[in-house]
Amino acid sequence: MATGHVMEEHRGELLLTDDVSRMDTATIHRWLSEESYWAKGRSREDVIASLHQSHTYGVLQGDRQIAVARTITDRATFAYLCDVFVEAPSRNQLIGSWMLSRILADLRESNIRQVLLATRDAHQLYMRADFGFHPLTNPERWLELDPTVDGLR
Repeated sequence: MATGHVMEEHRGELLLTDDVSRMDTATIHRWLSEESYWAKGRSREDVIASLHQSHTYGVLQGDRQIAVARTITDRATFAYLCDVFVEAPSRNQLIGSWMLSRILADLRESNIRQVLLATRDAHQLYMRADFGFHPLTNPERWLELDPTVDGLR
């Protein structure tokens, strides 16, 4: 999602950017479609479309992609954080935390009032005080639909 301004922030030899043109889409596709539990089998076309139609953040070490995350947002009231992925050799080095902190700062600057995410196993990470996620306040208000389920097409 182009905003007219490219964000770039350096930390040592690492670059955090939201410039999708600098990102390695083949690597991101492999991570999501082969290594993640939530996007197994996602097509290359769908990954590329999602990167360009969202606000995508990536961490690069030189030209090598080492992390990615997206927010799907109206940039005024709501955002959904998704596809957060750090390559295995770069995990436990606070790269994901740095990226997430910057993403949340961007959302705060936009005065986003609600950010949702779904995770199978990283609840404790996202619920840390510096990130502040918590279970849904009113889960009874939320519904879900998968329009790809047979009978709904």
